[in-house]
Amino acid sequence: MGFIPWSRINTWRCNGCGLCCKEFEVVLTFKEWLKITNTYGAGVTKIGLNKFFMGKKPDGSCIFLYRAPDGRWLCGLQRNKPLACKLWPFKILSKPKYGKPREAAFKYGDRKFYVYVDPFCPGIVWGAPSAELVYRVIPEFIEIALGLRQNQLYSTMQLTPSFYIIKTKRDYRLI
Repeated sequence: MGFIPWSRINTWRCNGCGLCCKEFEVVLTFKEWLKITNTYGAGVTKIGLNKFFMGKKPDGSCIFLYRAPDGRWLCGLQRNKPLACKLWPFKILSKPKYGKPREAAFKYGDRKFYVYVDPFCPGIVWGAPSAELVYRVIPEFIEIALGLRQNQLYSTMQLTPSFYIIKTKRDYRLI
């Protein structure tokens, strides 16, 4: 099944299942690759024919995917997360690539975008679009795609208040 227009979903919320980090190959831009390799070393990425990719563990999952104490999966790259990861399961396009342009059209300011969603994601709730989807979720994805926003609020998994990040001399830990 291919991508579907945003107007067919009620809302979306990341549930921390980790499927996106286990099932997909993440292509990196040169700038993303450079930032990640400068921070973590070249061994966390791989180079293909004219492309850079996020590294994988032997089980096929992203090298930065780890399990939180509550069982959800988290990304260890929050501040350096590639754009492809920030946007999944949404595709923000300037032209209707996956059909149904009327259903995929989304007006943001004075611009029109075509927004599609990958139905593979279990965080999708099907139905008539909710106000949260229309006024918070999709605009945040568009702002991220345009480079207007770096920090994610509605376009990433929400951690419960029971999670705290502790800074030690050597690393950051999630407890």
